[in-house]
Amino acid sequence: MKQIKVLGTGCKNCETTYNLIRLAAEQAGVEIELEKVTDLAEIMGYGVMSTPGVVVDGQLVHAGGLPGPDQVRAWVNG
Repeated sequence: MKQIKVLGTGCKNCETTYNLIRLAAEQAGVEIELEKVTDLAEIMGYGVMSTPGVVVDGQLVHAGGLPGPDQVRAWVNG
């Protein structure tokens, strides 16, 4: 099962990214472990300077701004 973390302090883009990933997983019928990370020290530990950040299985795959739908589907299905 994929482990996906959305890194952010709770901004609108962070919430939207979280919901996009959750929805993409539901639509694909894929079970994922989705977690919100709001701890600034943990976020900085990934080297993220602008949020939202997305970590898939321990690998930073996105930082800053909303991800595109194709990106989200690739994270969930990839």
